[in-house]
Amino acid sequence: MTRPAGIPGSTLLGPFPVGAYAAKLRDELRKRARVQLFGEVWGFKASKARVYFELRDGEGALPCAMWRNEFDALGAGALADGARVVVAGGPDYYPGSRSSSPHFSFDVTALRLAGEGDLLAQLDLLRKRLDAEGLFAPQKRLARVPLPRTIGVVTGESGKARDDVLAGLRRRGWAGRLVWAFAPVQDRHAAPAIARALQDLSACRVDVIVVARGGGSLADLFCFCDETLCRTVALLQVPVIASVGHHTDRTLLDDVAAESCSTPTHAAEAAVPRHCDDARTQLAAFARRLEGHGRRAVLDRARLLARMSRAPAQHVARQRLALHQSLRELRAAGRRGLAERSRRAERHALVLSRKGAATAAEAARGATLERLRIALDAHDPARTLDRGYALVTDGAGEVVTSARAARHAATVRLRFADAAVDATISDRDPTP
Repeated sequence: MTRPAGIPGSTLLGPFPVGAYAAKLRDELRKRARVQLFGEVWGFKASKARVYFELRDGEGALPCAMWRNEFDALGAGALADGARVVVAGGPDYYPGSRSSSPHFSFDVTALRLAGEGDLLAQLDLLRKRLDAEGLFAPQKRLARVPLPRTIGVVTGESGKARDDVLAGLRRRGWAGRLVWAFAPVQDRHAAPAIARALQDLSACRVDVIVVARGGGSLADLFCFCDETLCRTVALLQVPVIASVGHHTDRTLLDDVAAESCSTPTHAAEAAVPRHCDDARTQLAAFARRLEGHGRRAVLDRARLLARMSRAPAQHVARQRLALHQSLRELRAAGRRGLAERSRRAERHALVLSRKGAATAAEAARGATLERLRIALDAHDPARTLDRGYALVTDGAGEVVTSARAARHAATVRLRFADAAVDATISDRDPTP
C-alpha cells in the first residue's frame, strides 16, 4: 500500500500504517509491569477459549479477559456479578484485522475470589433505605389512565427498545400522541440525563412514562440504581413503567416505578392496558346499541306524543258523537213527546169535539125543550089566566068549556090568575 502524504503543517511523525501502529501499541502495553488488581466482577461471559468480565469499583472499570483453561483450573465456576476478586496480569491490546474489531483488555493470568462485592452491598443497603423511607409506594398509588392520550418514552435514541415500544403500541392499536425523550441509558452520565428527561416529560402533561432499555448486565444497568434518579421517579406525579434489562437483574428503578416490565414491548402494552382495536370494535357495538336504543326511545316517545296529541281530537270526537247521540235521542224524545202530545191533543180534541157535540146536542135538546117549554108555556092555562082569562070548572073540577055546560052545572068555579071564585049561573037552561 502506498503511504499517503501527511497532514500539512503537522510536526507529528507519520503517517504510519494502522496495523503497524496497533501492533506496536500491543507490544508496548505488554511490556508494562504485571500487577494485581482487586474489584467487583460485572458482566461475566464465557466462550470456548476465553472468559470476559469487567472489573469495577466506585471509581472506574477495566475490561478483563482470561484464557478459559486457566479460569476452569481455578474451579470457581461462573462468576456472579458483584463478586469481589483479586486478579493478576497486565494490559493487553488486540490490534484487530480487516474483519475483526480491536479491543483493549486486562490479560488475567491468575484470579482469586475475595468475597461479595461492595457495590452489591451498597445497592442492597440503598434499596432497604429507600424502602424504609416509603419511596417504593408513591408511584404504585398513582391512578393509571385506562387509555392514555399521551405517552412519554425515555430510551436511547439508537437502541432496539425504541422499536420494541413502537411494536407494542402498534399491537395495542393505540393511536395517541407519543413524546420521545432520548437519553443515554448506560454510563455515569445516564442517570442525570434520564432524571431530566423524566421531569421534562412530566411537565409535558403526559399520562404515563415508559423508561425502556434492552438487556445487559447489572453493570450496564447500574445507572438505573442511582439514588437521585430513584427519588425523582418516586416524587413524580405521572406513573412510570420501568422496562430495564429484561429482568435478568432487578434495578432500584424497578422497585420505585409504578410497574416493572420485562421487555419494552411489555411496557408499551402495560401503558395501554386495553386493546384499542377490540375497544373500538366494542365501542362501535355499544354505539350501535345506543343508537338503536335511542332511536327506539325517540320513536316510543314520538308515538306517545302522537297518541297524546290525538287524544284531544279523539276526546272531542267522542264528545261530539256523544252530543250527536244525545241530540238524536233528544230529537227522538222530542218527536216522541210531540207525537204523544199530538195524540193527547187529538184525544183531547176528540174529547172536546165529543163534548162539543154533546153540548150542541144538549143545546139542541135545550132549544127543543125551550121551544117545548115555550109551547107549553103558550098552552099553559096559567099564562092564559095571566092575560085576564078565567078557567071555569064545575063542582067536580071538570073544565066547563061551553055555555051550555055552564048552564047545566048551575054553579061553577072561576079560577083567575090570582085566585078562584065560585059563581052561580043564573041563565040556566030550562031543558035538562
